[in-house]
Amino acid sequence: MRARAALVLGVTLGLVQGCPSAYQKTYDRETARLETEQRAADAQAAARHAEASKYAAVVYFDVGSAVVGTDGERELRWFVGKMQPYPEAAILVQGFADVTGDEAKNKTLSEDRARTVASYLSGQGIAASRLITEGYGTESAAASNATAKGRQRNRRVEVTVR
Repeated sequence: MRARAALVLGVTLGLVQGCPSAYQKTYDRETARLETEQRAADAQAAARHAEASKYAAVVYFDVGSAVVGTDGERELRWFVGKMQPYPEAAILVQGFADVTGDEAKNKTLSEDRARTVASYLSGQGIAASRLITEGYGTESAAASNATAKGRQRNRRVEVTVR
């Protein structure tokens, strides 16, 4: 009788150890569901970011100025309108300058331009926490600084989705 009890106990223990509990099965199923939902959410976020990244704005400035003109305001309003469906998108605001003046002044001016544009965007409803401003001075010229037209293209702020 003892041998039979030991055998039954051994088989029972083997079955219990070899079979996951109902709790474990539920846990595994729920974990798999949540992982699938997260992958779908990540894919959707990536698609929305790709869509938002299609839009950019460029604002040009007068020599030595960080004031957004009428054309710049129109460009920024257009950009704000395009960003409305993407409230989670981070926006990079990069300022640049031409070679007029010394480099230290141009670096400060490019930062001022970026902050001015970021302030305008914030005033149009884009959360300041979404805006990243950077000033590059004369780095990354868009055109040659040898001509007036080229220098004009270099006095700019580029607004892109990060």
